[in-house]
Amino acid sequence: MSTLSITNLHVQVATNEGPKPILKGVDLTVGSGQVHAIMGPNGSGKSTLAYAIAGHPDYEITDGQVLLDGVDLLELSVDERARAGLFLAMQYPVEVPGVSVASFLRTAKTALDGQAPKVRQWVGQVDEAMARLRMDPSFAQRDVNTGFSGGEKKRFEILQMELLRPRFAVLDETDSGLDVDALRIVSEGVNRLHEESDAGFVVITHYTRILRYITPDFVHVLVDGRVAEEGGPDLAERLENEGYDRFLG
Repeated sequence: MSTLSITNLHVQVATNEGPKPILKGVDLTVGSGQVHAIMGPNGSGKSTLAYAIAGHPDYEITDGQVLLDGVDLLELSVDERARAGLFLAMQYPVEVPGVSVASFLRTAKTALDGQAPKVRQWVGQVDEAMARLRMDPSFAQRDVNTGFSGGEKKRFEILQMELLRPRFAVLDETDSGLDVDALRIVSEGVNRLHEESDAGFVVITHYTRILRYITPDFVHVLVDGRVAEEGGPDLAERLENEGYDRFLG
């Protein structure tokens, strides 16, 4: 069993007025096969948590630890964190003109495994994964995220996750900008990996609608850079009904 352990995590960002603390001592432990939902109002630090774990250079970690099976991720580069088994589905995936989806996926798989996958077998796996996500085969020849709709970008994030098979996946507001059909398809992709592997998931979201398709084992409410409350799936429903006012008063 693998464990992603976040202990007393403090993160700040640079502003014109100087460093601004965002996370102020976050603790979170995610085990293999577990689904943890992180909820909270705007500006509470949810995306900061995702990007700090992944190694975004704009987020300075001033205290705390992030361990994956005892390995200190904070001592690793972004690509080393990915090879250790960490995956981030970004809220705003970036465009990479000139690099095709097919080339990007095969390069990523080669970097993770240390050797290139066999072409025929890999193409078959990609085609099958795309079909499950209702993606047209021609998608593989398009440049990464260039001209993609919001739904296409999110499906591509899940396509990467399904093919690269991380030990832990952090989904940063993957539900934002999706219509009902796209939300269901994306959620099905997450549930497939959950069922077929022992991957652990951190699902960051404002709303409960994605949690109607992806059932969390634990729900954590992040407010002003700290975990204000923790519970099970019923906590998400309570937040849907009551909002975050009781944490902000």
